[in-house]
Formats: sequence, structure tokens, C-alpha cells
Amino acid sequence: MDSVTATDPLSAALKIAGGGLDVQSTRLRIVSENIANAQSTGDTPGADPYRRKTITFGSELDRASGADIVKVKKLGFDKSNFTETYDPSNPAADSKGYVKMPNVNVLIEMADMREANRSYEANLQSVRQTRDLISSTLDLLKSSQ
Repeated sequence: MDSVTATDPLSAALKIAGGGLDVQSTRLRIVSENIANAQSTGDTPGADPYRRKTITFGSELDRASGADIVKVKKLGFDKSNFTETYDPSNPAADSKGYVKMPNVNVLIEMADMREANRSYEANLQSVRQTRDLISSTLDLLKSSQ
């Protein structure tokens, strides 16, 4: 990248929106994993079930564009307690008949999914708008020659 494009606000806008697309797609993947495993119990009696995954974002300076880009800072696990359900017929039930269930609340995951989807769409629209501006600028430059 040359020095002209390194300070170009349109290139910076593309990088910023691209970073947003990247983190929101990762967020959608994590939410999907949580929903898919909302009923995944342990393999043996008393074993811990699936633990909800979490994602944390952070800001990182892109030296080429001089823009702050959002990045995935950390993937982790929700440390909240598991719920227990009485189901003595379940292979994961302990000696008292209780099964540890994942700490995944599907309603919360659906809300997170909706928010991530909207953020993804907003970043995608930013990319489209920036692309249109670049195209218009190139058309103007061609017509002026």
C-alpha cells in the first residue's frame, strides 16, 4: 500500500467495516455453537455439560490506514452455574437423578444473534456505500481526462 492510500479515508472506512464484518461473523459462530449445544449434557453421571462460550472485542490500530479496527480480543467461557434438572433416566444423571444442564439461555442467545446480525448488515452496508463512493470518484476522474 502506498502513502496515498495509507491515509485515504475511503480505504480506512473499508478496513473498519471489514473488521466489523469479521468480528460479527465470529460472534454469530459462537452464538450458533451455544444454541446448538443448549441441551448437551455430560457423557457420564455427574459430568459437567457444555459451557456457554463468550466473546470479547477490542480495538487495534491498523498502521497502514491509521484507523482503529475492532478485533476479537478473547474467546472465553461463561463461569455462571449450571442448572440441574431431575431426570433419573438420563445417562448423565448423578446418583440422586439430577442432570447438570448447560448454562445457555436460548432467549439471550437469540437476542445476541439478532444484534450481531444487525451489526453485520450495518457493516456490510458501509462497505457497499464506500465501494459506491470509490466507483463514483473513479468515474469523475475518468471523465475529467
